[in-house]
Amino acid sequence: MSTAPRLTALDALHRSLGATMTDFAGWDMPLRYASERDEHNAVRTKAGLFDLSHMGEITLTGPEAVKALDYALVGNISTVGVGRARYTHICQEDGGILDDLIVYRLGETEYMVVANASNAQVVLDALTERAAGFDTEVRDDRDAYALIAVQGPESPGILASLTDADLDGLKYYAGLPGTVAGVPALIARTGYTGEDGFELFVSPEHAVELWQALTKAGEGVGLVPAGLSCRDTLRLEAGMPLYGHELTTSLTPFDAGLGRVVKFEKEGDFVGRAALEAAAERAATQAPRKLVGLVAEGRRPARRVLRGRRRQGDRRGHLRRPVPDAGQADRDGVRRRGVRRARRLRCRRGHSRYP
Repeated sequence: MSTAPRLTALDALHRSLGATMTDFAGWDMPLRYASERDEHNAVRTKAGLFDLSHMGEITLTGPEAVKALDYALVGNISTVGVGRARYTHICQEDGGILDDLIVYRLGETEYMVVANASNAQVVLDALTERAAGFDTEVRDDRDAYALIAVQGPESPGILASLTDADLDGLKYYAGLPGTVAGVPALIARTGYTGEDGFELFVSPEHAVELWQALTKAGEGVGLVPAGLSCRDTLRLEAGMPLYGHELTTSLTPFDAGLGRVVKFEKEGDFVGRAALEAAAERAATQAPRKLVGLVAEGRRPARRVLRGRRRQGDRRGHLRRPVPDAGQADRDGVRRRGVRRARRLRCRRGHSRYP
């Protein structure tokens, strides 16, 4: 069996643009094209174009597709209307998070689950097993789609110049079928950057055509190709969790501060319910972990919090990846979760402690 990474339909185009490529979850993906900082700031102030074709699309169809999803996932999928989407988790029986997902309702009895690339097979296997007792078909559609995202404040104008779809009426976490530059697409107002934007699910043979059309449409407003590196700093700056970092199988949604995605009120049982009920009780008396923003005194990035002098005494914490410009986190529209003023933290920078 070949161990070579998989290539997206845009691989040759990325290389022609001089992208630095990296093996990510078994895919050869663009890490950056030039400056990570410039790509990050372009998405915040203008627009960025991303290849996200490594994500895992799984389709469920049939009269009991929604019942299968309500059993398999922690969210209440039965309340998702046609053309809408929902962020949710799939958990183990012990409540540990297997992955965070977006579920799109494409029709009355058709749903598309989008999993993280690193967990796509795990999610597919879990959904297949959990749906076995329901009248539904689980289909692996990972090879059926290329996924291109345009994100940033200029993205609505860029996309509007290429489609007749009603973008003004398209709400956040909603999607509709349409054509973009003549290419049939599912147009979704979703993304993981903290900015307004769209994700376009298209057939792989149309990916290059669509990328080039978007690039041309965005020439006059500062659209740039953007890699996975700045996507990570963008989502982190916006306080959005990533599986393998803020989310793992050792954490429940309540431990991760995301208990709101668990819907105990939905009808019927679901995988992990008992463990999550216990986790919810613990969270009511024990504060969950929080992702917060820190501003360093100096230019060198800190790598680990050693001590905080507030209520939790000498508890240690973990620092995620530094973001290029902490000031951007104060922009309107960029979410900041759990941010509050602390006195001082001691951090490790290289082999030195600071301050």
